[in-house]
Amino acid sequence: MPTTPGSFYSLFTPEEIAKISASGTRVTLPEGWSPIWKDTPADKAYIILSGAVSVRRDGQEVAQLGEGDIMGEAAILNGSLRTASIVALTPLELIHLSADALKRLSVEMPRFRDALEDVAAERLRSR
Repeated sequence: MPTTPGSFYSLFTPEEIAKISASGTRVTLPEGWSPIWKDTPADKAYIILSGAVSVRRDGQEVAQLGEGDIMGEAAILNGSLRTASIVALTPLELIHLSADALKRLSVEMPRFRDALEDVAAERLRSR
């Protein structure tokens, strides 16, 4: 299965990671749970602190994401419904970012906005 090359968090300094993390809420989810469902509104994104998820489109796994990766950002950036569901392959520790927090970080941190746009564009190309 394809994985995201490098992690989203690897693009930032420790200070920037601290600011991003402080903008969200830390949550834990058990294996098997789905934090994001296909065809639902784009109201949140998550950064994976630990664990792994399966990205599924029409019941088929199209990618796996792990520590340091972001998920759920593309639909927020595109103002669209979700195009895939996410299922926890392991217990997860996540940073939950509301759509407003994601947009605020994009304004306050141009590097964050650029990284989000790059990740979202790469995922659109890999569909």
